[in-house]
Amino acid sequence: MNNISRFNPLDEAGGQTESRRRGHPISRQLGTRSIVLVGLMGAGKSTVGRRLAQMLKLPFRDADHEIEAAAGMTIPDIFAIHGEEHFRDGERRVIARLLQEGPMVLATGGGAFMNEETRRSIAEHGISIWLKADLDVLMRRVRKRDSRPLLRNPDPEGTMRRLMEIRYPVYALADLTIDSHEAPHDRVVADIIKALSGWFEKEKQGSAE
Repeated sequence: MNNISRFNPLDEAGGQTESRRRGHPISRQLGTRSIVLVGLMGAGKSTVGRRLAQMLKLPFRDADHEIEAAAGMTIPDIFAIHGEEHFRDGERRVIARLLQEGPMVLATGGGAFMNEETRRSIAEHGISIWLKADLDVLMRRVRKRDSRPLLRNPDPEGTMRRLMEIRYPVYALADLTIDSHEAPHDRVVADIIKALSGWFEKEKQGSAE
């Protein structure tokens, strides 16, 4: 495929089998829902997401990688050739497709949760977790890679500050917020599992009332 507009609306794979959810209480409590990680670039969504999926014995999917596979080109090339609006439309449709295939741990791109339709889809088919990080942490991480289209300008730190101002109030709408600090990723994973356990306990109490 060489055009982002040809994103497949729905894979034939469908949902995951029960056998893939055995081994951890949280995986069983998810049902068909997915754990959806949101946050700015550099927050650790992909790295933490992979470890979380391994811990819970769930599939891991990275929305950005799925977009690149569907479009047949890299995200920087999509931005350069088709523009951000075109990319965001494809991103919305890919995430909607992935949510139909749950349960899984799904890492989303930094701008995905800004789309109202995507937020509704995530609320319906998943539990959203915001990986929140400070500016200095984000900048240390993103400087390691030169593949962030929005930061390819003379003032990437200023751009990141503006993105934080715009996006953090929206990220705060996520079901759970976890600090993504300069600590071993396993610690962040442990924080997520603890928060999810509390989430399901409250859900259980609410259904019993």
